[in-house]
This record gives sequence, C-alpha cells and structure tokens, in this order.
Amino acid sequence: MSKKYGKPGINLAFMGSGSGSVFEAAVKHFSDIKIPVEITCISNVRNAHILECARKLNIKAEYVPFEKNFEYFSDNKFDLTALAYYTKNLQPEVLKLGMFINIHPSLLPAFKGKDAIRHAFLAGVKVSGVTAHRVEDRTGSGRIIAQYPVLIGNLTHFDEFEAEIHKIEHALYPVVIEKILHDEVFDFSDLLGAPKPGCGGCGGCGGN
Repeated sequence: MSKKYGKPGINLAFMGSGSGSVFEAAVKHFSDIKIPVEITCISNVRNAHILECARKLNIKAEYVPFEKNFEYFSDNKFDLTALAYYTKNLQPEVLKLGMFINIHPSLLPAFKGKDAIRHAFLAGVKVSGVTAHRVEDRTGSGRIIAQYPVLIGNLTHFDEFEAEIHKIEHALYPVVIEKILHDEVFDFSDLLGAPKPGCGGCGGCGGN
C-alpha cells in the first residue's frame, strides 16, 4: 500500500533511475507538513536504489520498463508526475497523459543534458543552480517553474559545489510539487518557510 498523509485524494507519481535522495526529501517534506498525498515511486531500472528506498519508506514501488510507459500511464492516472534523475526522455504520447515536471541541476537553458553539475563546474561559470520545469517535449525541457542559484567561488571544490546543488534540489523540489498539487504559484517565501531537508529513513540514499 502507498503511504498516505492525511485524507486520500491526491495521487503523485515520482520517477527516477538512481539513488532517490530527491524522492526521499520529498517524502519527508510531505510527512512533516502532513500533505494528503498518495505516492507511487516508478523506475525504469529494475534494481534502482530509489525503488528500494521507496519500499523501506512504505511507498508503493513500481518497476516500469521505458517502453511500457504509455501502457502504464494510460492505466494509472496521477495528478502530477515528478521526475528526478530519470535517465530517459519521456515519449511524446506519454506526456499527453498527464502533467510531468522535472528537477535539473543547472540554470536552464544552460547545461542541458547529463552530468550538468560537472559541465557547469568545468566551464568555469561563477553561478549555476537548480531548475524545476515542465516536461513538454522530447528534449526534457519545458516552461521553467522555479530556479535557485548556487555560487561557485574561486576556491570552491567540485565536491562542495555538487553537495550544495543537491541540498538545493532537496529543498526546492518538494515545495514546487506542493504548490502545483494545491494549484498555487511558487514563491520563494514558501521555500524559506519549508522544513529543512533531511533523511526520510530509507538509509543510504546518495546524491540524486
């Protein structure tokens, strides 16, 4: 059974292919403020740590091969599907079946695609950050919902920069999801008042 917070009624899907720390931060956020959300965790990788993390948190975990996405989302309706480090670009026919958003570790449109954190750091930019955006086409880009900057100082090490990016992801994305589920516009004052991100109890989640 999926874990419910408060009264049932809102269905959220969370898609990822990696460790699931962004997903874990979102689950903790909803739990802390008692958002009435029923969550399903989906991965295109059978043994992805995000699925293990979901099971430990008593969240419904689904392995859905990429080529089965249309069938799955045709049979299962969600108010919102949030992607976090999902390794594929969703098919156009799938995107027509609901609202899909994504979190990306750069200030789009700069540094699209994979390994954006490292590309930004090696490019020598002084400001990068995190973007939450709608997924509206095959490139994985779409209308920007929220962005948050991260400064890169002259003495900043890559590990420090990467850790700060993930910290911002964990704080920003749950609030963006919350505002969308309530049909409200994101405001940075909401982020300042959000619970601090932390471990949701799955144990051992990494950086995405």
